[in-house]
Amino acid sequence: MAAAPDRPQKPKPQKSPNQGHRERARNRLLKVGGAALEDYELLEIQLFAAFPRSDTKAIAKSLLARFGSLTAVLAAPTERLKEVEGVGDSAAAVVKVAQALAQRYAREEIVKRPILGSWSALMDYCRAQMAFEDKEQFRILFLDKKNGLIADEVQQTGTVDHTPVYPREVIKRALELSATAIILAHNHPSGDPEPSRADIDMTKAIRDIADPMGIALHDHVIIGRDGHYSMKAMRLI
Repeated sequence: MAAAPDRPQKPKPQKSPNQGHRERARNRLLKVGGAALEDYELLEIQLFAAFPRSDTKAIAKSLLARFGSLTAVLAAPTERLKEVEGVGDSAAAVVKVAQALAQRYAREEIVKRPILGSWSALMDYCRAQMAFEDKEQFRILFLDKKNGLIADEVQQTGTVDHTPVYPREVIKRALELSATAIILAHNHPSGDPEPSRADIDMTKAIRDIADPMGIALHDHVIIGRDGHYSMKAMRLI
């Protein structure tokens, strides 16, 4: 009886040369948590999704060098992300998903409890939404009688240093939503949160219309890349 021919053996799957490093990075994240990792390590792990076999550490470090911080990387426009060598549509999409998740998380933190009792969470939320926008954005948070969030709306988007705001439109929208209080917020793309004279005058105009209507203006917060400015805290309103 003739011997059966040898069956060709299936080639063993090739392990990526980066696989061991990836496993160690993931295991470290799961063991010690994200707070213990450097920014480049978090970004490197996030980019694994876009690069199944390639080294992502160099790209993570290049992104941080270009934009200056992890928050700035997440907030960077897609086309600017793609200016970094090695970053294409897939990597840019992974970064923008991370930004969207961070924004959703920050929003949920302020929805869960009265805003005035979670001021740091509100500042984190505003920063995540606005700090790195390249145009001024005027945002209004509409609150109910328990200072819970009814709605958060961008009323106007302007230029790099100006946003047109119409006080009567602000109050009209508050009445439509049955809001009893509002918080105003806008960003300064220059990075400096110091209010201009126009910012102060506009805020007082809104307050003067809101007061007789029974709508409290709790604050107007200006968000910069490196901090924020509260008009209430500085006794400007």
